[in-house]
Amino acid sequence: MPKLPLSIALPVLAILTAPAAPAAAAEPDWSHAARVEVQLSSFKFTPATIHLRAGQPVLLHLVNAGSGGHDFTARDFFAAAAVRGGDAALVHDGSVSLGGHQSRDIALVPPAGHYALKCTHAFHRMMGMAGEIVVD
Repeated sequence: MPKLPLSIALPVLAILTAPAAPAAAAEPDWSHAARVEVQLSSFKFTPATIHLRAGQPVLLHLVNAGSGGHDFTARDFFAAAAVRGGDAALVHDGSVSLGGHQSRDIALVPPAGHYALKCTHAFHRMMGMAGEIVVD
């Protein structure tokens, strides 16, 4: 039987014995996502502290109850969360904008942590439109 040169045999052996690549993470079952509604109104978020469970799918239902525009800005939160594919287009630089009386749904899986929340419209944060997202 002919012998393979070592320079060929070792790479072939390495390829054949290398562990398989991990399977892609399964898409969450969004039909079982917890629905959490957050109201954006004149200079406040209701609730001001949003409690979520780490690793559990959630549907954030954001409702602007006012006639003027607001945004739901949580840059670190959105950067760390796994946002559902189509919903990622609604998040720009960690912020979701809502015109007067608009609502948006964002499905995501949050990681554990405490995240700052604010509205970046002029003076809104200074007037009290800030909060936090707590993920346990």
